[in-house]
Amino acid sequence: MPANFPEIWLDRVIENLDNADQAPWLDGVAELDADVSQLGENTVTEKNIIHIAATDFEVDVLINNTTYPIPVQVYDDGDLQFSLDKYQTKVVTVSDDQVLGASYDKIDKVTKAGTRAILTEKFEKAIHSIAPQENTAKTPVIFATGVNGTDAPLMDGTRLRLTYDDLVRLKAACKSGKFPLKDRRLVLSEDHWNDLLLDRKNFGDKLVNYAEGTPAPKIAGFNLYTYENMPYYTAAGVKKAYGAVVAGTDKVASVVFCKDGIAKKTGNTKQYFAPAATNPTGQTNDLAYRHYFLATPFRAEKIGAIL
Repeated sequence: MPANFPEIWLDRVIENLDNADQAPWLDGVAELDADVSQLGENTVTEKNIIHIAATDFEVDVLINNTTYPIPVQVYDDGDLQFSLDKYQTKVVTVSDDQVLGASYDKIDKVTKAGTRAILTEKFEKAIHSIAPQENTAKTPVIFATGVNGTDAPLMDGTRLRLTYDDLVRLKAACKSGKFPLKDRRLVLSEDHWNDLLLDRKNFGDKLVNYAEGTPAPKIAGFNLYTYENMPYYTAAGVKKAYGAVVAGTDKVASVVFCKDGIAKKTGNTKQYFAPAATNPTGQTNDLAYRHYFLATPFRAEKIGAIL
């Protein structure tokens, strides 16, 4: 076994996490240009945090002004602190026989399950974090009605289906919430995506022909995506905690956001390694990984949901 086995495997895991297929609805969300500070390293309170400058400052514009001196407007800014989410794998045991040569094929085979699990969890947590907590003027949370024109409400069992009319209502709610028109992204739950697939009158083959690697279809001003692990809300329209048990009356959400209102940051990836040389009984190398990542709105605004 090569002496640099731990370093080779850690580098490969980091590369796979960085280059793995992203949730496409996060594509183009800029990685924050902020240094990661690690607090409490190697303790149970270890954290990755970042600080970024932020401001709500907008300059007032005077039109046809005839009053002098011009009023003074004081610049005001602030600082936002974010704590990155921590993702940890369980310990994986790898025998000396399995790692001889430490080729990339062997590395990927052994670490694939852990890498995939981290990616699944971090993207599921990301869309949950982006989703608004509840309905407000700046974070609209509305309900699908099943209504299309003058037709009777469309149902899927007891669930009201999402319709084109509902997308127009969501568009109006985004306008009221002062969402920028540019790059509004709507991540549809699988149920809502299927609802639109059934509406051939309004959507034709726009969704049927959607394929990975092609531009997202744009309908009613939204760039449409779909994702299978969407957050749940109570029947009253309040977001449930991440990982909470889903009740029979809960509703899965589709989430809308503006790209420029989202913060994304990849933190440290750490490998924990115990060599087989210290384990004469099992003669296995023990591996575990810790990864930090964050995707969240800068503020509770320009995000919404439809249930």
